[in-house]
Amino acid sequence: MEDRVLAGGEWESAEAAHQARVDAATTGHLRRREGGRRHPVEDFLFTYYSHRPAQLRRWHPGPGVVLEGAAGLPRASWRFYRAEGDGVVLDTDAFLGSRGETVDFVSRLVRATAARQAQFGCFGLHEWAMVYRLGEEEVRHAGWPLRLGAAGTDAVVESHQIRCSHYDAFRFYTPPARSLNLLQPTREAQAALEQPGCLHAAMDCYKWAYKLSPAVPSDLVMDCFDLAREIRELDMRASPYDLTELGYEPVRIETPEGKAQYAAAQRGFAARGQALRQRLLAAIDALRPAADAEVSAPARRP
Repeated sequence: MEDRVLAGGEWESAEAAHQARVDAATTGHLRRREGGRRHPVEDFLFTYYSHRPAQLRRWHPGPGVVLEGAAGLPRASWRFYRAEGDGVVLDTDAFLGSRGETVDFVSRLVRATAARQAQFGCFGLHEWAMVYRLGEEEVRHAGWPLRLGAAGTDAVVESHQIRCSHYDAFRFYTPPARSLNLLQPTREAQAALEQPGCLHAAMDCYKWAYKLSPAVPSDLVMDCFDLAREIRELDMRASPYDLTELGYEPVRIETPEGKAQYAAAQRGFAARGQALRQRLLAAIDALRPAADAEVSAPARRP
């Protein structure tokens, strides 16, 4: 397929719009970081995930797009780019040569997740399992009280069947909570267990998108970022923490009404996650033929 050429004014406008979008999303975090302050909701995407605001701010058009007039600009020296005439384009051969295993892993995991039937019965209990049988001073967000206190939080965990399928949530469970989970997720079983109803799997669309940067267009990375940020808010509203002081009304998943509220939001987020997975797979298929993206070797952690 022939490369698409973007004139200088066209791609520079797209770059500026992207930078403005990122600045709006990251300014609060950067200010808090400078002041040594933390926010349990808004800072999560910058502390849990490894992609820094400066990296997120770099605009990438994805493969097969020549940026006219960019050959003399700093962008020409960015990793995985090469000059083409007076323009710059992604060097897909260099990218695949360096990141091919990661491309394979993400392709297999995302395809497997997207193909499964969504499950909606977890009710965000992973956050409760992460504080199970801990004193209020021992929990991760110790500056914020537990809505039901330690004993009330433990009672909620013990009165529910926890069914988390996401290893990167399960690994933060307290030791006594792990045996209460219906599944025992492992890193090796990740591709066999992840399912599209899991909100942490939807959040991880952001991780897989930025791990494939600059081969994934930046608008897709930011759409994944926005979904992950909204899911984090639901995560913490449905958690055992009382964050009303920050303006977050609790989703009281210990009640039938709260469960219904959580499941309705979860279904909406799951549908958006599936749409992002299809866009991410399309980006992978644009990087090389789809037949090459599907490999039969077991999934390996990138």
